[in-house]
Amino acid sequence: MLVRTAVHNLSTPLRGIFRPAVTASRSHAALAHARSVLENELDTIRAGGTWKGERIIISKQGPHINVDGTQGDILNFCANNYLGLSSHPAVIEAGVQALQQYGAGLSSVRFICGTQDLHKNLERKLAEFHEREDAILYASCFDANAGLFEVLLGPDDAVLSDELNHASIIDGIRLCRAKRFRYRHMDLDDLESKLKEAQSSRLRLIVTDGVFSMDGDVAPLREICDLSDRYGAMVFIDECHATGFLGPRGRGTDELLGVMDRVHIINSTLGKALGGAAGGYTVGPKPLIDLLRQRSRPYLFSNSLPPPVVGCSTRAVELLLASNEIAQSMTAKTMRFRNSMTQAGFTIAGKGHPICPVMLGDARLASLMADDMLKLGVYVIGFSYPVVPKGKARIRVQISAAHSDEDIDRCVNAFIQTGRKHGVVS
Repeated sequence: MLVRTAVHNLSTPLRGIFRPAVTASRSHAALAHARSVLENELDTIRAGGTWKGERIIISKQGPHINVDGTQGDILNFCANNYLGLSSHPAVIEAGVQALQQYGAGLSSVRFICGTQDLHKNLERKLAEFHEREDAILYASCFDANAGLFEVLLGPDDAVLSDELNHASIIDGIRLCRAKRFRYRHMDLDDLESKLKEAQSSRLRLIVTDGVFSMDGDVAPLREICDLSDRYGAMVFIDECHATGFLGPRGRGTDELLGVMDRVHIINSTLGKALGGAAGGYTVGPKPLIDLLRQRSRPYLFSNSLPPPVVGCSTRAVELLLASNEIAQSMTAKTMRFRNSMTQAGFTIAGKGHPICPVMLGDARLASLMADDMLKLGVYVIGFSYPVVPKGKARIRVQISAAHSDEDIDRCVNAFIQTGRKHGVVS
């Protein structure tokens, strides 16, 4: 008995010594296994030619930039900086003033102590810009899309979504409990068929990008609104690639197509044409906006937009409310590029939008051509799966109001030189 007790007393501390070692060993083994799985996945991406590297810009965003590892001035033709406002002196000064007056951030969500008068001012100006009743700010348009559908739609409702809608729309719809109908891309007959199936639902919401960002396609909003009237549905559009520059006053796709009074809800971004910093928003009926403030999870559980971002975005909106000159300059520059590239033998997707996808098909070719373009002083990026469907790789060029005619001609000439090298054009 005494011997057994002595052995027990000796072994107890030993078990305490060896147990952490065993646990640590298992932990390391699990991490090693996970690392192997991840590395295999990364190798597959590299082998498929779809690896997405990140180039490092060492200057302000704009039509002319400096890029780490290159020398001299580089032309930037792939930013969403449609109006060139991300480095506009008045926009920068507004951000500096907001930083000095309101600080770097709120350290809070909106409903606790994260709402300043500048947030409310920007929301009023966005509602005025879009000619809607009210607006609500989010950290991004991805958050705006994630926060809308779950609040608006329940199990008795139906959502009808274009199959090529932005990923954030798809993710947002997944969060709601409504019946889901996906219609073929811009196919009005298929949409009507789905609307007929959804007639027993309490609410019906048609959801579409105003402009589809990968191809520059503009949604047929007039016809969509006609169907919404016929079948008693609401219309939602994501305007990230339209706000600020489409339409006579830059109000977006609904203004361009003459249906501003027939589109009910708009989500858009502050991170592209409206200053290029960050942030998104929803504009629409005031009861909807009020309900989003009460229940939208990305709004309730995310810090409010930093004051410098709000200051920059507010000034960008004010510039567009005061004049449509910048927005109107886009058309001629866009057509200059599209026409020159088509004449050179390239295939350009979309119609008339500053997004000008140079269609190449092969992912590796798109990547190689983009690298060669950088050597010629033009910054563009190859887009491939999963950003676009397999076999639809392209270099997506984006025209900015800040590009000069000389910039556009230089970009076209670089494409011609690179295209000939790779046998894309003769």
